[in-house]
Amino acid sequence: MELRLLVTFEKVATVLSFTRAATELKYAQSSVTSQIRALEGSLGGTELFDRLGSRIRLTEAGERLLPYARQIIELTEEARAAVVGAEEPSGTIAVGTMESLTSYRLPPLLELFHHRYPEVRLSLRPTLGDETRQALRQGTYDVGFLMEPETAHQGLETEVLAEEPLVLVCAPSHPLAGRTRAGTLGTADLAAVQLVGTEPGCPYRDLFESELRERTGEPPPFMEFGTIEATKQGVAGGLGVALLPAVAVARELADGTLVRLPWTPPFTLWTQLAWRSGKRLPPQVRLFVEQAVRLVREQASP
Repeated sequence: MELRLLVTFEKVATVLSFTRAATELKYAQSSVTSQIRALEGSLGGTELFDRLGSRIRLTEAGERLLPYARQIIELTEEARAAVVGAEEPSGTIAVGTMESLTSYRLPPLLELFHHRYPEVRLSLRPTLGDETRQALRQGTYDVGFLMEPETAHQGLETEVLAEEPLVLVCAPSHPLAGRTRAGTLGTADLAAVQLVGTEPGCPYRDLFESELRERTGEPPPFMEFGTIEATKQGVAGGLGVALLPAVAVARELADGTLVRLPWTPPFTLWTQLAWRSGKRLPPQVRLFVEQAVRLVREQASP
């Protein structure tokens, strides 16, 4: 089996499209098709893909070959890097991330790579939860940041970086602001309150919504904003209350733009860095993981 055939097979198996694979590999589609046929021929005519009209899927043989193909490709890249012995880390790293982490946890990491490792190009892909995990399993992302209550994910290796505290906030003029001096706030107290939040799919928004629905039996009244910054502006303007990561509202709590309400979420989220199980991480990706672990943990330490 030729390495170039395995590379083409792995790309087609990842994106499940001959057309898209050809585009990403900069081949003509006919070349991709002929390479897959050549690989199947080298395996005694074993079919690796089922053609279902305009769609394709891996056969059982293709499913068995895929992890071996990935191991061979990754080991070849590792061997080349070891022999060439580049003095400076280089290459592109596709990173799945989310707004709250990109804006409030990752700046020191991004600055480090920009100034110290200029030959490493970070390609940040904004996705959430299931989409990030799927992209990691398919090999579309090299690494991905997650903010989840679970720390074990099928098909992925995970490094837990820090617990991500969440706080319920409102404007100083909001009627509930007086409760900051009157003890705890119960979940039932939030039943009729206008809630402000990011879009569905955001982990803390979804967990908050599920908790309120379970306790009150009613769908909570959410006013949706597209970003954390817009959410904070809405809350500061008196539009409602929001549950947000503490790191995202630290400045506003310090300057009094927002106040923290005495409600403790009954769930815990963990910021994590994940990659596909069994994947041999290239040197620049290993460096990124090491530095992410160090810097995020330092930042999150009390």
